[in-house]
Amino acid sequence: MKFPNQTLFYKGKVRDVYSIGDNKIIMIASNRISAFDVVLPRLIPYKGQVLNQIAAYMLNATKDICPNWLLKVPAPNVSIGKRCDPFKIELVVRGNLTGHAWRTYSSGQRILCGINLPEGLKENDFFPSPIITPSTKASEGHDEDISKEEIINQKLATKEDWLILEKYALQLFERGKSIAAKRGLILVDTKYEFGKIDNEIYLMDEIHTPDSSRYFYADGFEERQFKGEHQKQLSKEFVREWLIENNFMGKAGQIVPEMTDEWVNTISKRYIELYEKVIGEDFIPEELTDEETYNSIMSTLSTL
Repeated sequence: MKFPNQTLFYKGKVRDVYSIGDNKIIMIASNRISAFDVVLPRLIPYKGQVLNQIAAYMLNATKDICPNWLLKVPAPNVSIGKRCDPFKIELVVRGNLTGHAWRTYSSGQRILCGINLPEGLKENDFFPSPIITPSTKASEGHDEDISKEEIINQKLATKEDWLILEKYALQLFERGKSIAAKRGLILVDTKYEFGKIDNEIYLMDEIHTPDSSRYFYADGFEERQFKGEHQKQLSKEFVREWLIENNFMGKAGQIVPEMTDEWVNTISKRYIELYEKVIGEDFIPEELTDEETYNSIMSTLSTL
């Protein structure tokens, strides 16, 4: 697509972002899916709509905590918002020892992003309190773990900005946990991205979606932990686990395993399941043509 007054276009792993003038962006959530910083070869039906609508719901549910970029949602998989000058970091908040944190911990390491991890934890155990494990925001390749001290030393954020980012991230995580708890879920970990407009910090991008977050079912959590069983979860982690089982972790020379139609449909159903569980409403698939999407965007832009 091409829009009037378009100044930039960026194709991310799963989103297409158009800059309009100096102060607005159009973000289109595609049906692409990535894992280990690699875009997988098959599209996942309705994934873009799921991500966009969950993100819009969560941004509206947290706008009392900090300002965010969202202005309008003109189409199922499209958001229009304010253009921010982004911090080149992601703030990953973890309530449980899961995923990358567990892989680090189980390898014997006890320091993650400059944070000392307590001894004696099992996979999926709660931390004494949520921790922030930042990462660099790579335009290409893998994001890298980084400590808050390194962030400040490398001038990725000032000390004053970091204190605000840290406060916002923890408050957003608590709100996300509260929303999840009402639906019988545990928000396990998630990532936040921030930027600035006129020296004010804004929350950017998506929040609390299956691409940026991990959820466990609360019912039976303690029993599964006691028995050492896998937790029942709603997230993209099951895609990563499938890739690992098929000897792919995004490393050089590794080949993405074949994604069958059945597997693609399974992924789509899992995304829809999370939408319905988190939002508490039935998912209504919507498919607009490119022309219909374009017209909806143009109509909305004319009102902003």
